[in-house]
Amino acid sequence: MALVALGVTGGIGAYKAVEIARGLQQAGHEIVAVMTEAATRFVGPLTFEAITRRRVITGQFEPGVNADIAHISLASTIDLLLVAPATANIIGKFAGGLADDFLTSLYLATRAPVMIAPAMNTNMWEHEAVRRNLETLCARHVHIVEPTEGFLACGWTGKGRLAEPADVVRAAEAVLKPSQSLSGRRVVVTAGPTYEDLDPVRFIGNRSSGRMGFAIAAEAARRGAQVALIAGPTSVEPPAMADLVRVRSAADMHAAVMARVTGADAVIMAAAVADYAPGQPSAEKVAKQGGSLTLTLRRTADILGELGRMREQGSLSVPLLVGFAAETSDVIAKARAKREAKHIDLIVANDVSQPGAGFDVDTNIVTLVGEEGEQRCPQLSKPEVARIVMDRVEAMLARKAQA
Repeated sequence: MALVALGVTGGIGAYKAVEIARGLQQAGHEIVAVMTEAATRFVGPLTFEAITRRRVITGQFEPGVNADIAHISLASTIDLLLVAPATANIIGKFAGGLADDFLTSLYLATRAPVMIAPAMNTNMWEHEAVRRNLETLCARHVHIVEPTEGFLACGWTGKGRLAEPADVVRAAEAVLKPSQSLSGRRVVVTAGPTYEDLDPVRFIGNRSSGRMGFAIAAEAARRGAQVALIAGPTSVEPPAMADLVRVRSAADMHAAVMARVTGADAVIMAAAVADYAPGQPSAEKVAKQGGSLTLTLRRTADILGELGRMREQGSLSVPLLVGFAAETSDVIAKARAKREAKHIDLIVANDVSQPGAGFDVDTNIVTLVGEEGEQRCPQLSKPEVARIVMDRVEAMLARKAQA
């Protein structure tokens, strides 16, 4: 049983929060309701008090001893902070680090997982300011239950309707009781770019931040897998892993993967590995010259292609090989061709020319290309994409085990 702080903010969807509270109770959890002042205009605190059998918190400074630090006390005891509905206003406050009421102070003070279920007018949901605030929260690993399309209180029809209470409860359960469905499995994940040195000062690299690979590694670990995370040079902090290997070049990444692939159940190559590297890096800085400079580049090892060939030849027994394909045109056709050429099971393809997809952003737009067909995903946070990818990985591993 967990203690869930249910934040309720000022939107018409506040009435659904009553059902969410009841659903969480039926799942065996204790609920403490935290209502903003605006929320009390839609649903009375007495309603939540009757359901939760706990005092409802409606103000920053409640009467009583040490009440002015009550948000600190609650922050250290809850197992989840769930805000439903989450208005554009509260999303902006969370993203900006404002703390002008109990709920926003609780968000900053708690180290428990945070989940929000947004609800607002369609134009508000699509506004750039709201999208950027959501990207900021995604980068902080806040879980987001996407709103649905339907008839809104404003009279419009579109996306922005609070997700159904049962869906919110299921999402909260997934965080509170993470599945151990990959317990006993070994997964190798690569992430980030590689840097290929020209000389002691300069290198050839790419814009990969490592966020996508890090999200996949974190999701695999959350499901109980033993994860080896091999990361190129990134400014983004990787998730805590027992087996974290830092590499720099494509050759370094090749060596690290080959050292860990034996006995793995899945290899997921999310790293943006350089295709070419300087033939022989200069031991000294290359001096600037008057004319142009010609570089000779050599082809680097195709790590995933090599693993696919080894498996085809019977010298490698990894059940599942997954690759990523960053393209700027003919994305799906190229992904299909890569999957077949490399003899691998699944390609996660994305068009890096699209806004909100690809390198160094918090969201992605992908298509999963496999033997059984293609699964297109809309723009989602990278942790959400990671969950979809790992759902597919789990299903494929299960089918291979039954074959």
